[in-house]
Amino acid sequence: MDERYPIGKFDFNGGITDEVTSDWIKEIEELPGLLREAVKGLNKEQLDTPYRSGGWTVRQVVHHLADSHMNAYIRFKLALTEENPVIKPYEEGMWAELSDSKLSIDVSLELLEALHKRLVNLLLHLSPADMKKTFIHPVSGEISIGRNIGMYAWHGSHHLAHITFLICRKGW
Repeated sequence: MDERYPIGKFDFNGGITDEVTSDWIKEIEELPGLLREAVKGLNKEQLDTPYRSGGWTVRQVVHHLADSHMNAYIRFKLALTEENPVIKPYEEGMWAELSDSKLSIDVSLELLEALHKRLVNLLLHLSPADMKKTFIHPVSGEISIGRNIGMYAWHGSHHLAHITFLICRKGW
């Protein structure tokens, strides 16, 4: 198994149907609870353990999920309210080194819970036309709202797997 991609890379070439997006939205909705359960009871040393050699610590992964999903939320809203906007990427590695990534994980767990309530509400009210709206990522190119839902469902599961596989490997 590749520790960088324990569930594989995001790869979806099928049709983005109502059933597919419903499944993805359910994954997004469940992530905060699954994440909270996964890290429950971890001590400071465990939270500050990298999930792989050269990787982020559990603490950084939790804070990264909040950072990334805040950016995702804004990208969805930009795509819904502007014509094919160019979004701004961010230096996630550098963000993971900032002081707020050293805070208690409860800060980001609570943020994710609130953010995902808003995000899921937004996603559940998209029309078929909304699903086709796009934004431009300067590196990845044009991305539809429908595909972005899948990417962020995968993203949450991807980082949750980093944590759960570490816990399993370490026998915590």
